[in-house]
Amino acid sequence: MNASNLLVELFVEELPPKALQKLGDAFAAVIFEQLKAQGLLASTESRLTAYASPRRLAVHITEVLPQAEDKAVSQKLMPVSVALDAEGKPTAALLKKLAALGADESAVAALKRQGEGKAEALFYESTAKGVLLTDGVQKALDEALAKLPIPKVMRYQLQDGWTSVHFVRPAHGLVVMHGTQVLIGVKALGLTAGAATHGHRFEAAVDPVVIQNADSYAEQLREEGAVIASFTERRADITRQLQAAAERIGGGVRPIDDPALLDEVTALVERPNVLVCEFEKEFLAVPQECLILTMKANQKYFPLLDANGKLTHQFLIVSNIQPQDASAVVGGNERVVRPRLADAKFFFDQDRKKTLASRVEQLDKVVYHNKLGTQGERIARVRAIAKSIAQQLGNSELGRLADQAAMLAKTDLVTDMVGEFPELQGIMGRYYAQNDGLDMAVADAIEDHYKPRFAGDELPRGDVGVIVALADKLETLVGMFGIGNLPTGDRDPFALRRHALGVIRMLVEKDLELDLETLLVSTLPAFGDKIQDATPQLVEFIYDRLANMFREQGYSAQEVEAVLALQPQRLSDVQKRLEAVRAFAALPEAPALAAANKRVGNILKKAETDVQPQVNEALLLEQAEKGLYAVLQQVAPKAQQQFAAGDYTASLQTLAALRASVDAFFEHVMVNAEDPALKANRLGLLASLHGAMNRVADLARLAV
Repeated sequence: MNASNLLVELFVEELPPKALQKLGDAFAAVIFEQLKAQGLLASTESRLTAYASPRRLAVHITEVLPQAEDKAVSQKLMPVSVALDAEGKPTAALLKKLAALGADESAVAALKRQGEGKAEALFYESTAKGVLLTDGVQKALDEALAKLPIPKVMRYQLQDGWTSVHFVRPAHGLVVMHGTQVLIGVKALGLTAGAATHGHRFEAAVDPVVIQNADSYAEQLREEGAVIASFTERRADITRQLQAAAERIGGGVRPIDDPALLDEVTALVERPNVLVCEFEKEFLAVPQECLILTMKANQKYFPLLDANGKLTHQFLIVSNIQPQDASAVVGGNERVVRPRLADAKFFFDQDRKKTLASRVEQLDKVVYHNKLGTQGERIARVRAIAKSIAQQLGNSELGRLADQAAMLAKTDLVTDMVGEFPELQGIMGRYYAQNDGLDMAVADAIEDHYKPRFAGDELPRGDVGVIVALADKLETLVGMFGIGNLPTGDRDPFALRRHALGVIRMLVEKDLELDLETLLVSTLPAFGDKIQDATPQLVEFIYDRLANMFREQGYSAQEVEAVLALQPQRLSDVQKRLEAVRAFAALPEAPALAAANKRVGNILKKAETDVQPQVNEALLLEQAEKGLYAVLQQVAPKAQQQFAAGDYTASLQTLAALRASVDAFFEHVMVNAEDPALKANRLGLLASLHGAMNRVADLARLAV
């Protein structure tokens, strides 16, 4: 059977732009996998090419067979004891089963026996005809449509005025071609497969575009239909045109780097044409974040930045048409953007007429959470937490600035600009704080207290911002855990995982001398009687996030477990401890000491009473226990001194000297001696050893 290339295209009304690429990839992938599963691909070299434009989803697949190869099928029928009687003749049950398979009694002799004794069974061997391509494509297409990640399903009627169909958008055409042959038997969404599709709404050279064969699809759409069918090619073409337009303008200008905007614009046009527009320079007096946001979010324009990252008065648009005279398109877009920029300027001018401090009372009318009160109440808690953090750091001036920043941090929520553009919260607060003449550290903290906003985001730039950001995130974490509003599975509506990671990153990367549990407990008084104390659950939650973070950074699960088993309160110490554990694990003495440490821990757990690390030297009888005690007396103080100095690597490496004495102790000394005093003394010696070995990490976790 000769293999040919296959094309499947579904022509629809304008698809949702933010979902287009995902829809196109899913449509192509499911059809490909389904054909592969049915044995319709000629070889492992078969390749797919996905196409997705505003009005089409398509896939091109190479090396597709007209029919799958026949397959030998072995089907288990029933146990021999049920299939044959005492004389070896077929029972009624066997004959009935064969009849259901289209066979008669003559097939009994050809049945195969497999297994032994009671497990022996009869198998019916036959050949299954390979699936025809039309049937295989139909199944694959049905599966692809059923699995399409549609954000919101539409219901519409077919041309008969009676039948209803559910799909992402009304579909108007179906192309299914194997080489030059149309698979007319394939149907979908009330459509029958053909060879005709449609190009650009206004600029297609012909309509419809009749596809000659599966391989000419992309070229015909480009030449006859004025459509670049490939999402990837269209995106690359837009990127190239944006760069070329910026270079023509000169002066080092560049289009803003925004992959999400580029994806969305790629999903809006079929034949991109980049044009240069401009607005009045007077609008540049408005913070550029406002202008950039309104151009991107509302108009899908690409703002241009100069070599210093400052917004210019020119911008780029991606048009879906290519007229000989583009002045009407340019003028139209300039007229459209002007009122948007004028609104931003009006909001900015109006907001600056009131100080941030004068807006604080308005937060008492903004509900934060029905169990935790208003934003005003929340700000009071954040201020109290910020003061407590500053006190723990021993910096009263820092506390004063952090208190002011915390008081004003949410006031921009009640400004006109943030009311129109919520994405600008914090950013506008910084501008308004500058306008009010506030200390720059306070202004920066107002913007930065939301940071880090996502994984990999930058941390607050100053100490004031760090304190307010910590206070803000701790208020959320302690408050939500305190009312039992915990994340479950994929649900985390208050972004508690992100807040926990933000707290961790600030404590670690800023090397803050703050104890985690003390920090959490000191947050509780700010809530009064509104919440329950959920500190243990929150501590566990934070350590889980911490463990994930360090595993993602390349530390092994054993290394992370060894360190976090001790729940070190200074999170800024954790990485140093991990490095120390890694260095220790590389020592030749490490495996034996880790195993011994695990054994010591088990012995102490089984002790009938709480064992204290106390040793009566007069009760040391065996040479091995005397030797261990002597070495411990030398090693433990040195390791403790290194530990106290924060040199965790040296502290663990010092402990490596214990190996020979520990091995000798377990070889020659009976811990559970009959004499209670002797037993207690030996347990005390082991407790001293255990304490000395597990200051940096629980070394037993390194035992294989």
